Amino acid sequence: MYIGFIGLGIMGKPMAKNVLKAGYDVLVFDFNENSITELANEGANKASSGKEVAEKTDVIITMLPNSPNVDAALFDENGIAEGLSSGKTVIDMSSISPVASQEFSTKLEELNVDFLDAPVSGGEPKAVDGTIAVMVGGDKSVFDKYYDLMMTMAGSVTYVGEVGAGNITKLANQMVVATNIAAVGEAMTFVKKAGADPKLVFEAIRGGLAGSTVMDAKMPMILDRNFEPGFRIQLHIKDLQNALDTSHDVNASIPITAQLMEIMQSLKIDGLEGKDHASVAQYFEKINNITIESD
Repeated sequence: MYIGFIGLGIMGKPMAKNVLKAGYDVLVFDFNENSITELANEGANKASSGKEVAEKTDVIITMLPNSPNVDAALFDENGIAEGLSSGKTVIDMSSISPVASQEFSTKLEELNVDFLDAPVSGGEPKAVDGTIAVMVGGDKSVFDKYYDLMMTMAGSVTYVGEVGAGNITKLANQMVVATNIAAVGEAMTFVKKAGADPKLVFEAIRGGLAGSTVMDAKMPMILDRNFEPGFRIQLHIKDLQNALDTSHDVNASIPITAQLMEIMQSLKIDGLEGKDHASVAQYFEKINNITIESD
């Protein structure tokens, strides 16, 4: 099986490397020539367009920032669709609008091409070590066919329903993650203002009901004042915008997500959009005029 991989950014590049390490032949394309060269140095083949990738490979994986980027990669001139033929499969691992995923699937179905929406969670560290979580929507038989391929990049790959369900699941994940980080930031601001040591409080509560994977991942970053990105604020803003747009489409009210969007917009105004989403804690620090740090 020959694998095409389009989108070699902060997540896509290590994911493509893990597919290579698993022994697959991989053909890569990205507008960043340095990323293509880096993958080629590790054994990948280089393509000059999405069309070439689709022509030469059996299954095409895309890992791109948002819905318009996937749309362009698929349907622009020299894009993936121009090189597709009957029986091939596109696996979009981008985090995008579920409505867009359904539209892309419908268009590709006309070409007799299968489509899975398979967004991921875990950030760059888990993309590097191959332990991301993948949530997949599409035909179950297609999911089964490519399960082993997706597992080369992941710690878990879970089928969640028809096309679009993958990105619905990812948006729900991002809503919960944002809420967790905000809760940690607000609580630890309270702790500091009240005169206790945030590090000691963290150690005391992390094993109880308040503990979470998010707290364990982000609280050490906050204490160390390390906000270098594993997952950037600007990408979380994108996900929350997709959640809000989708909520309006399905007539759902999500007020906490709306408030978190405003918090992240405030951080963007402060120039922190390129920092890790642990920076949500800095919003609470700013309005309380303190820093969450150990005594």
